[in-house]
Order: sequence, then C-alpha cells, then structure tokens
Amino acid sequence: MTRAGFTALETELKTLKSEERPAIIRAIAEAREHGDLSENAEYHSAREKQSFIEGRIKEIEGILGLSEVIDPAKLSGSVKFGATVTVVDEDTDAEKTWQIVGEHEANIEKGLLNIKSPIARALIGKDEGDSVEVRTPGGDKSYEILSIDYK
Repeated sequence: MTRAGFTALETELKTLKSEERPAIIRAIAEAREHGDLSENAEYHSAREKQSFIEGRIKEIEGILGLSEVIDPAKLSGSVKFGATVTVVDEDTDAEKTWQIVGEHEANIEKGLLNIKSPIARALIGKDEGDSVEVRTPGGDKSYEILSIDYK
C-alpha cells in the first residue's frame, strides 16, 4: 500500500475510535433511558451502527497490521505497483491517468486503480509506447502507454 493509503486508513481508524465510537455509546445510553428496549427503534438502530463501527475498526486494524508501505518515488522502470500511468484509448483517443495502488486504497473516480483490476494486471510489466489489450466487462479495450511516472 502507498503511504497516502496507509495514512488515510490511520485517519479513518482514529476518527472511528475517538469520535464515532463515543457518539454511538452515548446514543445507546440515551435510547436505553426511553424504556422498553424490545420496541425501541432508536436503540436497535444504534446497536446496529455500533456493530458496524466495531467491525470496521477490526477490519482496519487487520489491514494496517498486515500492510507493507511502499514509496513509489523510489521505483522506476516498467509499470509496477505505485506507478502513475498515462494511457490513450486507441479507439477514442481519450487520455486517462491512473496510479496503481493496493485494493484497500483503490478509488477509480480519483484515478487510483486497484492492482488486481484487469486494466492494472494488463499494464504491469509494460513500458512506454507498448500497446495493451484489456478484456473489461464493457468489452475489449486497447490502450497505448504514453508515460510512466513514479511519484
């Protein structure tokens, strides 16, 4: 995982532990004061949210515990994890830029491409100027690699 992805998960974990968890504990306590818990929708909703928060905390702690942070700035050469790759769609001439990142930090809207995605797998090991064929759910695509950057 990249440093940015690791930091984002650390920030989410800190927020869950220091803000979300105490807020939901207060909400459960308030709902208990309303009496009969069997028909108390606020109580059941708060307990469900608490379960989600605790599950997410455990999930993030597990991810962070097993993560290896890689600094893409120290890498170079052909496409590999951490590379920022600019490609052109050979059919539409549309340029796209993606950074290949770990699955827990991937966000295609922000240009962060999951290393396990079909496009990333096709790009791995390729060099500038190479043409890549990718089988996607929307059909086959052809891309030409314009640039590879490590930042």
